[in-house]
Amino acid sequence: MSGRAARGAGPASGRLAWLGTRARSATNVSRAGVTYLELLATAAILMILASAILPLGRVAQRRNDEIELRRALRTMRRAIDQYKAAVDQGLIGGTDVQLGSEGYPEDLEVLVKGVKQVGAVDRKMKFLRRIPVDPMTGEAEWGKRCYQDEPDDTSWCGDNVYDVYSTSRAKALDGTEYSSW
Repeated sequence: MSGRAARGAGPASGRLAWLGTRARSATNVSRAGVTYLELLATAAILMILASAILPLGRVAQRRNDEIELRRALRTMRRAIDQYKAAVDQGLIGGTDVQLGSEGYPEDLEVLVKGVKQVGAVDRKMKFLRRIPVDPMTGEAEWGKRCYQDEPDDTSWCGDNVYDVYSTSRAKALDGTEYSSW
């Protein structure tokens, strides 16, 4: 016996079965697809999530820049302090230290180029490998203060470099200005 005869299907019932499978497959295809409304709803949800994440990304980037700024300021201030300590110990002297500089470098380039060590023939003391880039401005330009300046002055007297600060006018996340760091 064939499979059709065993199921009790004759020629008429075979056609009906074929039509039934075709109708079922047509409805399955339409149900398997994505409607335009579902696509719009998904896109709207994704846009809402992206709009919530973007500000967080900006804050995270700003925090990273502030950490880099603090690191660069700490590096330069440490180099200035090391220069001052070397002058106080008598390791640097003569024409490398200007009268009235209070033992501080005349500019930041001196820390990179180096100065001759007293008593050594061809030995230079260097305090920085390079002047770091200010992450807030993207340039290696820094605000400088002299020993004679007030702590919050934004103009440099030009005699020596006692302190450095960022020239960026933006405010930090905690509301303070970068020039006060």
